[in-house]
Amino acid sequence: MKILLVDDHTLFRNGLKMLLDTLPGYEVTGEASNGRDFLDLITKNDYDIVFLDIEMPEINGIDAARKAIEHKPELKIITLSMYGDEEYYDQMVGAGAKGFLLKNTNLLEVRTAIDTVMSGGNYFSQELMQNLLRNYKAIHETKEPDAELSEREIEILLLICSGLSNQKIGDQLFISKRTVEKHRANILCKTNCKNTAGLVMYAIKYQLIKT
Repeated sequence: MKILLVDDHTLFRNGLKMLLDTLPGYEVTGEASNGRDFLDLITKNDYDIVFLDIEMPEINGIDAARKAIEHKPELKIITLSMYGDEEYYDQMVGAGAKGFLLKNTNLLEVRTAIDTVMSGGNYFSQELMQNLLRNYKAIHETKEPDAELSEREIEILLLICSGLSNQKIGDQLFISKRTVEKHRANILCKTNCKNTAGLVMYAIKYQLIKT
């Protein structure tokens, strides 16, 4: 699996590269220190996963992710985040990021994020989700969801936010995978979200997720 690391801190990139290189089947084949170099690299090389910082010189992570996905829609981007970056998450979701990790995460969670995203899922670290929820509670009043979701749809939404696949959700609720897919499509339509990451942000915004 070919991995591209994009972060303006050389020490951090080196550390992450050393960790990833210890895992069989994973190889860091490219590095960039800013958004412009990142966009240049993906036009010349193929990568499976990109770890992308948010705040960088030249072109920031949000704009770089948006342009990268326009050029290569199949590209899987995992956002690298610091505490305090929460204000950017909505924009990163809109730009097409599939995963979100705090920079202090451990190797096991990094691997889980990669595997989840490569299998077609979206990944939010639990610590990150809790931070987001606490910040929303501190800043915003509790609001009723603006979409009329049924009890079953809310139940499925929360399972989606926990990172379960359609098959696992179906197994847990004793319904078929196809039924889960129909519910997921209805939830996306009702909430006006484009993807699973958007659903996670929606659930946090309306405090459907509990810490």
